[in-house]
Amino acid sequence: MAPRIVLLHATPVAMAPIQAAFAERWPEAETVNLLDDGLSLDRAKEPGEISTGMVDRFVRFGRYGHDMGADGILITCSAFGPAIDRLSETVPVPVLKPNEAMFRAAIAQGQRIGMLATFGPSIGTMTDEFEDFVGQSGRSATLRTILVDDAMARLRAGDAETHNRLIAERAPELSDCDAIMLAHFSTSRAAEAVRAAVAIPVLTAPHAAVDRMRAMIETVERA
Repeated sequence: MAPRIVLLHATPVAMAPIQAAFAERWPEAETVNLLDDGLSLDRAKEPGEISTGMVDRFVRFGRYGHDMGADGILITCSAFGPAIDRLSETVPVPVLKPNEAMFRAAIAQGQRIGMLATFGPSIGTMTDEFEDFVGQSGRSATLRTILVDDAMARLRAGDAETHNRLIAERAPELSDCDAIMLAHFSTSRAAEAVRAAVAIPVLTAPHAAVDRMRAMIETVERA
């Protein structure tokens, strides 16, 4: 029986990129989409640390996904790091943060990592996660992030072309890095435009996340 992977979305613009990645990398998996776009709207009103109420709300969302018979849970929004940690402690299946696998690929490229983000509240949690990941890996790496103003608003309005252009225009500012990460699943659609603007590796989260989730599920199955 195909493993059921529940995808937790806090914005609809993250859905298409991860579905495309599953179709390319793991079509045998059964994916179920759960969307609460109120999460991203309300998280944007908390520009600092995520509140206890938001953590509890996210965990309830994730537990509902587990109750659907999930073999694994993949989160597609990068602004909920502490809530994802809490969720992983409360359900007995693999829970994957959206950018863990991309971080792994990035530090394999070198020590100076750049990141292009379009959702401000995610930057703090992603930076903390990156630093934790680097510390656990035993390697040395630094992260420099650029927030691309207005790109997310353009994408939500249906203007993906302008979204991609705005991101690509800022990419050369990170050309001295060893690699550039596109911070969110939604920004992965700008990868081609960014790669045309710089000569360094450009990494996206969805494909790396699918590969990592598959490896996690297969490890559990072999145990």
